[in-house]
Amino acid sequence: MSKSDKIAVIDCQIAGISGDMFLGALIDLGADLDKIVTAVRSLEAKEYGYKNVKVRIEKVMRKGFSATMIDVTAGETLKKHANELIKIVEKSSKNLKLSRKAQKFASNTIRTLVKAETELHKKDLSDAHLHEVGMIDTPAEIIGVAVALDDLGLFHSRVYATPVSVGGGLFKFSHGIVSSPAPATLEILQNKEFPIRGGPVESELATPTGAAILVNLAEETSVFYPEMTPIKTGYGAGNKDFAEMPNILRITVGKIFDSSFLRDEIAILETNLDDVTGEIIGNTFERLMDEGAKDVCIIPMFTKKNRPGQIVKVMAEKTDVERLARVIMEETGTLGVRVHPCERRLANRELGTVNVLIDNVSEQVKVKISKDAKGGIISFKPEYADAKRLADKTGKTFREVSETIAARAREVLLEK
Repeated sequence: MSKSDKIAVIDCQIAGISGDMFLGALIDLGADLDKIVTAVRSLEAKEYGYKNVKVRIEKVMRKGFSATMIDVTAGETLKKHANELIKIVEKSSKNLKLSRKAQKFASNTIRTLVKAETELHKKDLSDAHLHEVGMIDTPAEIIGVAVALDDLGLFHSRVYATPVSVGGGLFKFSHGIVSSPAPATLEILQNKEFPIRGGPVESELATPTGAAILVNLAEETSVFYPEMTPIKTGYGAGNKDFAEMPNILRITVGKIFDSSFLRDEIAILETNLDDVTGEIIGNTFERLMDEGAKDVCIIPMFTKKNRPGQIVKVMAEKTDVERLARVIMEETGTLGVRVHPCERRLANRELGTVNVLIDNVSEQVKVKISKDAKGGIISFKPEYADAKRLADKTGKTFREVSETIAARAREVLLEK
């Protein structure tokens, strides 16, 4: 399995996410333990300001599930400024000679975390003193995760995540008693528009470091796993043991199904209409296309009491669903829009040109070429405007000219 075929799913919908749980799950997946421990212990260097760094890794049971727990501690450490923490993580990842992707991930993660903290307290980077975030845990977990992801090749995979559970209730930290999720955690998830869910226990389930790792790694979120063949699963344990549920983070690595076509996830929006005019339907069609719909079709039907009506069906990017649903409601007055998540198969499309001679008329014609994922040619289709121009010049039917162009394209392009 090549790295580009990999899919990883971060399942944080039960017990949330923290930096140590994430690192524990990666270790459980088989990340090189010696590399991780060496990287974390390198923070003992004088330039970083941490002393007596200790790393403890063990297998634990959480409600019957075996999981890996990692705990990093250090001797007494002075509070870190925000700028200091950024420099520690970025310099450490560079000194460890991590890949460019790993270095960028580490930098983005610590900057996401620090930005949330400084925005909450309305401080500049140079003025902000960090409390919990300034402890050894934060740089150790970010550097450890970057090393583990590099080792597992997951920077070259497609990473999905479930919505993250954030817990609930009250807890106490350096700023006093606050509600869960912690303000910094909520700030990070809010800035990235990452979906959350409360519960299922009264406790802090998502930490700022865990949230920062999550939003900088996951490319898509879904309550469902994507189509994949699971290969291996890793479980990372939190340090608490809840009676209601296993306190674990699950990361599953798999591979994409073998397919001759590209895959794409879209949404289908539908509504039934039986009380609008043709002018409204036509205007709605144009407005939806102008607003970014991939395609719109109008399907005739009969509704209640045998009234003729239409189904308006819209193909859209998932990110455009709310906006286009609003357009449909505003333009048609419908009271509801059905939304169906949909996966489709796509052929690669290229544009080529061929010289075609018909009745002593020679023209260069553009041709759409569709190919499968392995480069095999599926079909040829002449550009409408070029085919029509040639049909007008020769007096031939459009169908006849199109067939001639497709045959010529097949003859020329299949030889290459």
